[in-house]
Amino acid sequence: MSVVEKLGLAALHRINPERAHDLSIAALARGVVPLHGRAVTSDRLQVSLAGMTLPNPIGLAAGYDKNARVIAPLMRSGFGFLEVGAATPRPQPGNPKPRLFRLTEQQAIINRFGFNNEGADVIGRRLAARPTGVPVGLNLGANKDSTDRAEDFAQVLRVAGQSADFVTVNVSSPNTERLRDLQGAEALSALLERVLTARDGLARRVPVFVKIAPDLTDTEIAQVASVAMNAKLDGIIATNTTLSRDGITGPHAGQAGGLSGRPLFARSTRVLALLYRETKGAVPLVGVGGITSVDDVWEKLRAGATAVQIYSAMIYQGLSIAPRLAEALDDRLARQRITLDELRGSASAD
Repeated sequence: MSVVEKLGLAALHRINPERAHDLSIAALARGVVPLHGRAVTSDRLQVSLAGMTLPNPIGLAAGYDKNARVIAPLMRSGFGFLEVGAATPRPQPGNPKPRLFRLTEQQAIINRFGFNNEGADVIGRRLAARPTGVPVGLNLGANKDSTDRAEDFAQVLRVAGQSADFVTVNVSSPNTERLRDLQGAEALSALLERVLTARDGLARRVPVFVKIAPDLTDTEIAQVASVAMNAKLDGIIATNTTLSRDGITGPHAGQAGGLSGRPLFARSTRVLALLYRETKGAVPLVGVGGITSVDDVWEKLRAGATAVQIYSAMIYQGLSIAPRLAEALDDRLARQRITLDELRGSASAD
């Protein structure tokens, strides 16, 4: 991490977390953030995910660039792929502030944003105008006051999905009331049928992923895997934030919302491994939750991930964490003389 980045992070951590987030987006938009300049890549790092060729398997999770405002600079930040959103059919302000809290000792955050975004029309236009480069996905959400949330997901896909390289059905945010109910086998099957029908109406086939919560039981995880395979889904993202506060202390520990960051690592990695076992590696998996080092990336890949995503770690380690992780992974693959294909799911044989 450069001196400039360290000073910038220190300054941002002295102000309100959401204001700091907004300022970081504004700084990227104005071109005042030092960037790596390109996606880190090599023959060892390139990987195929749902038909997309990724320069490297380190992605940016949804939730940072909610409104697709800074895709171009993020493409030059070292990531192998990006995900923006979540987008809802209509713009909405999200939940009341304050709604973002740092848990610095645990290298974690709690958020209860509630899908605040400028709406599918605006986000779709920005996606369509983006430069070429690394793949960019769109996280699909539902409006808080929607009476038909399945239709909301399908509507966002119809409006903005054509301009994305992949879309993610987000049924796992804890910050929209009863949204997680859509993860049940029957509800999820019905939802995905409508989303995939909407996808089939597009001019080109866009890969569809689903993002699940880390708080599901083993039986529920098995059901999600079965639904995904039956629907011929293109991938599963595991996982979103958790409602658990196990081992969390400090003044913000009791805040409502989803917890992400380092404390989520073990829980989310276990879900990932269970999904890999249940799908027998037939469904591409993206590992998210608690990644702060190349060791964490390695464990996610060993658990069955084809690629990973980060977000919370950027708050504590800066944007340069993406190229650092990719370069460290490339070095380790070379030293251990192993490929990503050989690494994927290798923990299941232990």
